[in-house]
Amino acid sequence: MDAAGELRLIPLRDFPLVEKDDDLATLTVAALARTGLTMVSNDVLVFAQKVVSKAEGRRINLANVVPSARALVVARTVEKDPRLVELILRESVRVVRCTKDVLIVEHRLGFTMANAGIDQSNLADPTLGEFALLLPEAPDASAERLRNRLGSLTGCAPGIVISDSFGRPWRTGTVGVAIGCAGFPATLDLRGEADLFGRPLRVTVVGHADEVAAAASIVMGQASEAQPVVLVRGLSSRFSHQPATALLRPPEQDLFR
Repeated sequence: MDAAGELRLIPLRDFPLVEKDDDLATLTVAALARTGLTMVSNDVLVFAQKVVSKAEGRRINLANVVPSARALVVARTVEKDPRLVELILRESVRVVRCTKDVLIVEHRLGFTMANAGIDQSNLADPTLGEFALLLPEAPDASAERLRNRLGSLTGCAPGIVISDSFGRPWRTGTVGVAIGCAGFPATLDLRGEADLFGRPLRVTVVGHADEVAAAASIVMGQASEAQPVVLVRGLSSRFSHQPATALLRPPEQDLFR
């Protein structure tokens, strides 16, 4: 693979608010048309996790959540809403660390993350109640469905990346990372490739889908921008397609687990 000489990251502006059971692919095709774009080979579409979760009905009304005894105990430690903590625990396989305002868990999908990726921003008018949004049930499958649906609507099946905002150990701030991927190499294994002086690379595996997700998040924004889908143009690769699960480090290789 040659390095990209130039990339274009184009947000699909005026994307509508997504509701349960909306056809996200149809909304995307309409947004492409409004932006004056037609997809071409090697295009990649990056979707914010939030719109995928909304379309899949992953929004939960906290009024319908009854905290367990364990959630009540953890909620006292982290000083969070016990109903929210209950959802976090349901979506997790273990609590990694917790203290005031911080609840780091291992998500059932394998991610180690804050609050199991559950978010409460940009979900509904506050007068309608309190809501929380879970991650998609199976993000790689969601990405594959989007790719296939877009292919059937347009005749061009783009690479798909579903992005979420993650914090990182020992670093301040969040960045976009890939939690779902289809038609796209999640990683680039460069081991054996030669460096500038002919020395073979021994350990270099690039988190390619994470790089793309982080780049797209710059133009998506994090607040009221309403640009949850970004077209990335200029990428090409000879590497095989992989799901985002390829980005998860196996437990036996994790020195910090």
